Amino acid sequence: MTERRKSPAAQMRAKAAARKSKPKPSTALKRVRAKTSREKVRLHRKRMRTKGYRLVQMWLPDTRTPEFAREAHLQSLRASNSPTAEIDQAYIDSISWWNSEEAADLARSEPPLWRRKPE
Repeated sequence: MTERRKSPAAQMRAKAAARKSKPKPSTALKRVRAKTSREKVRLHRKRMRTKGYRLVQMWLPDTRTPEFAREAHLQSLRASNSPTAEIDQAYIDSISWWNSEEAADLARSEPPLWRRKPE
């Protein structure tokens, strides 16, 4: 009779259960040994969650690469040479907040320490 193998998901659950059931080190040992980076990260995340934050991780394009710069340039050329370029730009200007009167008023009212000093 052949032995049935556990599915990969069942194997992972069994490993996780084994890790959770390990005895915890005594508090005396915790003071002596240095915290691993995994423990530091776990504690930091726990503190942030108690403050009401949640972790969000995303993969974003690397804007520092030459490929990104080349593609951005090509897309900007396509947009500027489009038959609807003027209409598109008018729309962007109508929804842009940073160059609005409201943004200008806010910039004038914010404390000087918030503003970035020219280098």
